[in-house]
Amino acid sequence: MPIKIGLIGKTNTGKTTFFNAATLSHSEISTYPFTTKKPERAMANAITPCVHTEFNVQDQPQNSKCSDGWRFIPIELIDLPGLIKDAWAGKGLGNQFLSVATQSDALLHVVDVSGSVDSSGKIADVGSGDPISDVADIEEELIMWYLKLLEGNRDKISKLINSDTEQLVALTDVFRGIGVKESHVKEALKVTKLEDKHFDNFDIHDSKKFASYLRHISKPTLIVANKIDLPGADKNFDRLRERYFDTIIVPASADSELSLRRAEHAGLIKYVPGSEQFEILQKDKLNKKQIDALDFITKDILGEYMRTGVQFAINVTVFKLLKMNSIYPIAVPEKLSDKKGRVLPDLLLMKDGSTIEDLAKEIHTDLTKGLLYAKDLRYGVRLPPSYQLRDRDVISVVSAVTKKS
Repeated sequence: MPIKIGLIGKTNTGKTTFFNAATLSHSEISTYPFTTKKPERAMANAITPCVHTEFNVQDQPQNSKCSDGWRFIPIELIDLPGLIKDAWAGKGLGNQFLSVATQSDALLHVVDVSGSVDSSGKIADVGSGDPISDVADIEEELIMWYLKLLEGNRDKISKLINSDTEQLVALTDVFRGIGVKESHVKEALKVTKLEDKHFDNFDIHDSKKFASYLRHISKPTLIVANKIDLPGADKNFDRLRERYFDTIIVPASADSELSLRRAEHAGLIKYVPGSEQFEILQKDKLNKKQIDALDFITKDILGEYMRTGVQFAINVTVFKLLKMNSIYPIAVPEKLSDKKGRVLPDLLLMKDGSTIEDLAKEIHTDLTKGLLYAKDLRYGVRLPPSYQLRDRDVISVVSAVTKKS
């Protein structure tokens, strides 16, 4: 299953433009509230340098794509309806939004850093809105959704605990449907100093404190400071970084990325998403408006911020927030291929801390039955089943099963 990343935020912050730019989709973009009435899903990519150049071979990717030395790894991007105040209580499209948002592996919170939307998400004069408050409003809705799940299941949790179910297990059971793991609940209880307190004695302050931390660790979130190219956005960007110093914030111009992606798709320019430059291929086919737009992107976006921020935000989410490593499993070490002779065919995203044994399970459960060791094909060394995988490892798993076959 591909990684799922949800786009959250108020209306008119540029979520759908970001979504279209990352996926080359054509979802409706408008300034009236709730243009996105239901979650839109499409495939985007996380991008990482391919290893084929190191091994001086021509790869034949099967589950991903290789272009100009870059591997494009499919991930699912979900554009969610904009939030309004009290969405957690079911207002607007709140329940639909939050149920999908909390099933994502990570969240990209798209904020209009130019301050050109008001507190309700309506278009306003540039600088009149407050992106700091916008972030706080959305975060409160997410926390309240977690709190609602907790308090709404208070009787169920109490019954489980009082029937000899461990408190940790009972609490996890309530949140399991939104991707919360037992390790998340354990950490939340410990950090909030509630691990030795019986759930029946949790007051509302305890519950909200627990819900807040649980939301924080179970749904890693990156803030996309969108519309960075508009007047005054740079000052708000500095304010955002000062206020949310413990959160990764990426400046972005989703509109610029969408222009570049569409020009690249039309064959007018050569551009790798997320790169710091592009090359015009057919200038004679560009009109003055298009040329001016590309000049603006070159000078005011790439010149100031090195990139549009869209692809960078996705890459950082996958490789930094979710701590995924790109692993190349190989069946035939001598050929760097699978059993059909395809060179470097697959790339698997494995969570940091995953071992050779985890990789064997991911490839085929039978491999774990007689797992012996693995070969690191870059350095030519044997690795024990407990070896923790590192990004861009090229690995051949050896088991009694493969030896027999």
